[in-house]
Amino acid sequence: MSLTRRRKLFVNLPVTDLARSRAFFTALGFTFDERFCGEDGLCMEIGEDAYAMLLTQRRFADFTVRPVGSPDDATSGIFALTADSRDEVDAMVATAVAHGGSEAAERQDHGFMYGWSFFDPDGHHWEVFHMEPAALASR
Repeated sequence: MSLTRRRKLFVNLPVTDLARSRAFFTALGFTFDERFCGEDGLCMEIGEDAYAMLLTQRRFADFTVRPVGSPDDATSGIFALTADSRDEVDAMVATAVAHGGSEAAERQDHGFMYGWSFFDPDGHHWEVFHMEPAALASR
């Protein structure tokens, strides 16, 4: 298998209220590919090749043989998003909290990298971070 070809990433997440999820992530600036949205799920565009499939819990359960867990009980993933600046990190987390999310952890400032995180209304953990371009060039 060749890893040189470009891949698309689709992360599937169970949600309890599609309308609430659409409103929450729209407030954060995300858009949706309506070709893949319906009564059981939403296709949220994260980047050129990355998407989150926000699925009703019933539809999510169709894809697994294991019970669907609750992000209120345990963390099974942290979804990290880049930001263009420290201000954008702060703005996204503040917007998330203002629209029904909550802070997940304290801000982390490592000099070359800055991040902060939030839980969405369903309890999924999203990390937003900015890395200084000079730090990326030196790695």
